[in-house]
Amino acid sequence: MRTDRFLLLGGLAAAAAGCGRSEKAPERPMNILYIMTDDHTAQTMSCYDGRYASTPHLDRIAAEGVRFTNSFVANSLSGPSRACMLTGKHSHKNGYTDNTSCAPFDAAQTTFPKLLQRAGYETAVVGKWHLGSLPTGFDHWEVVPGQGDYYNPDFIRPTGDTVRCEGYLTDIVTDKSIAWLRERRDPAKPFCLLVHHKAQHRIWMADTCHLALYEDRDFPLPETFFDDYAGRPAAAAQEMSIASDHDMDPVYDLKMWYPGVESRLSRSYEGMIGRMNPEQRAAWDRFYGPLAEEFYRTNPQGRERAQWKFNRYMRDYLKTLRSLDDNVGRLLDYLDESGLAENTLVVYTSDQGFYMGEHGWFDKRFMYEESMRTPLVVRMPGGVRGDIDALVQNIDYAPTFLELAGAEVPDAMQGVSLLPLLRGERPADWRRSLYYHFYEYPAEHMVKRHYGVRTDRWKLIRFYDDIDHWELYDLQEDPHELRNLYGRPEYAARQRELEEELVRLQRLYDDRTGLAMNRFGGAE
Repeated sequence: MRTDRFLLLGGLAAAAAGCGRSEKAPERPMNILYIMTDDHTAQTMSCYDGRYASTPHLDRIAAEGVRFTNSFVANSLSGPSRACMLTGKHSHKNGYTDNTSCAPFDAAQTTFPKLLQRAGYETAVVGKWHLGSLPTGFDHWEVVPGQGDYYNPDFIRPTGDTVRCEGYLTDIVTDKSIAWLRERRDPAKPFCLLVHHKAQHRIWMADTCHLALYEDRDFPLPETFFDDYAGRPAAAAQEMSIASDHDMDPVYDLKMWYPGVESRLSRSYEGMIGRMNPEQRAAWDRFYGPLAEEFYRTNPQGRERAQWKFNRYMRDYLKTLRSLDDNVGRLLDYLDESGLAENTLVVYTSDQGFYMGEHGWFDKRFMYEESMRTPLVVRMPGGVRGDIDALVQNIDYAPTFLELAGAEVPDAMQGVSLLPLLRGERPADWRRSLYYHFYEYPAEHMVKRHYGVRTDRWKLIRFYDDIDHWELYDLQEDPHELRNLYGRPEYAARQRELEEELVRLQRLYDDRTGLAMNRFGGAE
């Protein structure tokens, strides 16, 4: 077993014999506040990218702590990503590989909240769970069924009942989180609170108070928006195109609902707006009704239609983000006002990245940069400030929290603790590459199954199942991943090196399925 109890700060001072002085008690273990959103991407967090959004409260965490500039996930899909975070293991080891075909998350397996409980922590989770089974390892939990609803959401409670809460989900998750911190937790214990938001998940339904935001802005198309996917058949076969009305449904995704208009997903949209109370629905219809009427009257086509859809998507996404940033600010303010900020680790991240029009897409799933990369900012009292460029992954969160608590980190956990980095240290043996494996095909958006390796500069991907295709990218010279170099003679040595690194990682993480499928000249 691995263990490191250095952060039970101060230790015990030896008492002088016969002097009547008692031993100095160890300082209290650090609290943990972990805030995770769904489908929030670094392109729309202003401390990473200032083109689109202003996120002052999220940026505050980075300004008062650290910003990880090379943070990634192991499987860019909501449920599997959450399983990786909880267990510190890759998907093939925790058993939750996708959202559609696998069994619910095995709630009996070891997770970091359970180990924190054993170490004396009080644990809680509020918001989105999305793992099929109910939470375990928590002293308190209130979670939404499935994806949850932005308006008047239902919450499942440990008593087994489901209760509808009036209001906007991002506000409600924050209200419940602050209420637990203020009224329900045991102040004699350190705590670990997971605040899991539905935002920024599809279909980006903003609070009514923010509906008018960004309507005066037109957003520049990403330079890869009209990508032709040359040399990348898996990229060409996806169904996550903004231009396609099948993929990005004008009614469902962009709220262009109008009496008599039906689309592939219009009934799902009607169910969502049907949850609204009369006041909410009136505000919604006042805003979107005229937009829908104009859309069907003008009926833009071709590239004009694609660009119109992109701007509607961007506006709705950023309006939803405004509530998220405001509510992160509320949590930070409560920590300050209550004095908890002095001894609380604050982590903000997303369960994966997202496409904001790059390659003409929305959604995630691919190992390409915008999807695999995720924002990660951390504020640790007494820790360093600034940027950290080490390669980190969401399997690292569990061992980080356990080491912070002075708890044992099981050998079965495959991540590595980020605490040395947060203390300003860079271990000489820090990882040189990351492993990725995506399993959900065929399914929504039709992204092919694939696995691969990413280093600080290079990326090798193998698409498999109904396809057998390799891709190699030089991320320094081709950051948009447009030129597949696999098989070119001038890159043969680099290709071989990455194939060997891929095999090393598959052996390290015991991904026997991936190992068995490799077919390249002798890297095994």
